[in-house]
Amino acid sequence: MFGIELVAIGAAIGIATAAPVGPVNIVAIQRAFRYGFLPGLVAGLGAVIADTLLALIAALGISAVSGFVTWHQQAIQFIGGLIIIAFGWHVTRVHPHLDARAVGPPGILPSLVATFFVTITNPGPVLGFLGIFGSLGKYAPSPGDYIGIGCLVAGVAGGGLLWWMFVAGAVARLRQRVTDEWLDRVNHFAGWSLVAIGVAVVAHAVYLYLTS
Repeated sequence: MFGIELVAIGAAIGIATAAPVGPVNIVAIQRAFRYGFLPGLVAGLGAVIADTLLALIAALGISAVSGFVTWHQQAIQFIGGLIIIAFGWHVTRVHPHLDARAVGPPGILPSLVATFFVTITNPGPVLGFLGIFGSLGKYAPSPGDYIGIGCLVAGVAGGGLLWWMFVAGAVARLRQRVTDEWLDRVNHFAGWSLVAIGVAVVAHAVYLYLTS
């Protein structure tokens, strides 16, 4: 296949994997509401970097890595759930304040690192990429076609980036119409949603461990 076609397929996969509402979406929305476009986008970039790495692993078909993820699925889910709970609790303790003079949030890098680890410790994406790439059939790059693999993975990264630009931009525009009280509600909703998701992930990991 031509490189442009693989990039387009990868972009569609990147958007499809980034769009479902989950911890990273909640964090990106909360950051965009609180600080504006760039912090919301940076939060999403953590997931883009993680998804790109996971997509590369899946595209290369590294069976040892995918086997490791499958074998240690419960432990990885448990750790990821704890990270989500801790991050969500931190979000609930913060009281946002809109300040037109503010040029940006303190510690913008930690949100990128946090969303990266939230994504990378979730076995779902790499298993999902393995399934998606395996279902492409004739549209998938041939084994050893590293240029094709590069185009596909680059498309995944580009699609994810486009999604987070859309989310951060849309939320940042709405931000201009809200008050501190409204932002405080968004903050609490985002934080407790993260805690709930984290608890569900930990509970699911414990259930898998007990029933395995």
